[in-house]
Amino acid sequence: MITETAENILEWLKTDPPLNELQSKYPEIWNDVQRDIATIVNSGTTAELQAYLKHSSALGAQLTRKLRASRGDKKVLEATLRQIVSNRMAQIAVRQHCIAEATGIEKGKVRFNRLNGYVAQKLLFRDGLERKPASLFWFRLLWPLVWQKRLLMPLVQPEGIYCFYTRELVRELAGMIGARNCLEIAAGDGSLSRFLQQRGVRITATDDYSWQHQVAYPDFVVKQEAREALRLRAPEVVVCSWPPANNSFEGQVFRTKSVQLYIVIGSRHRFAAGNWDEYSRQSAFDFAEEQRLSGLVLPPELDSAVYIFRRKADT
Repeated sequence: MITETAENILEWLKTDPPLNELQSKYPEIWNDVQRDIATIVNSGTTAELQAYLKHSSALGAQLTRKLRASRGDKKVLEATLRQIVSNRMAQIAVRQHCIAEATGIEKGKVRFNRLNGYVAQKLLFRDGLERKPASLFWFRLLWPLVWQKRLLMPLVQPEGIYCFYTRELVRELAGMIGARNCLEIAAGDGSLSRFLQQRGVRITATDDYSWQHQVAYPDFVVKQEAREALRLRAPEVVVCSWPPANNSFEGQVFRTKSVQLYIVIGSRHRFAAGNWDEYSRQSAFDFAEEQRLSGLVLPPELDSAVYIFRRKADT
């Protein structure tokens, strides 16, 4: 039984308490979580586990909104609080498992050594964790020298970074978009929009800010839910990078009459990103993976894919 107020629990969770504190505070919830995630952890691939973490982050934001809307109903309030705590426990446990699998480190801080960290920083970042358009030439030359490759994504994904974009990819996408009005949905930190703007693309980055616990949203990323952004902005081109698996908003892209082109940067593993039910159900667009562009998303170990949806002439 959860007896604290919702405000106190949410404030405490904002401090990112470690798993052992959550276990100690809510042992009965932890017992349920252990059973629920056992199958995921024991049989899931790395891509499946990473997809689970992304979905879990979105679920946490949804539950928080549900909690704030259920003040008058004690049963709903307590059930939602249990879900929030349970979800946070599962997130931490699965993330720890992913890091241990990728690095062999079960306890302590995971980090690159000085040489590997220096090379990764120079190849992929401008300053701190601010991404830059990577040089494909230098990446191909220097990445083979990095022997701690497996550390990269476990280190950056908690910050809302799911891939890296090459200069060549940005140039190709900018040419594809041309002078048309473009919208990025679920933009996160807005890196892709920023790179495209530097290439002269008229693009607006939007996000519902549901991942504020992970992503530092810059001012130019407009706080706007994807369906609302599509309805109000009527874009000709839409871009989305690593849309959450089975998300609820991509279907609206295909129902927005102004959209002529939809560009998705995601995964070759259908369970890891994108709403494949909507992709298959829609009939207004032809779509296929552009393998040449897929090879321009880094790192190659991610098995990223770029899917292009083009509206059919008669729709």
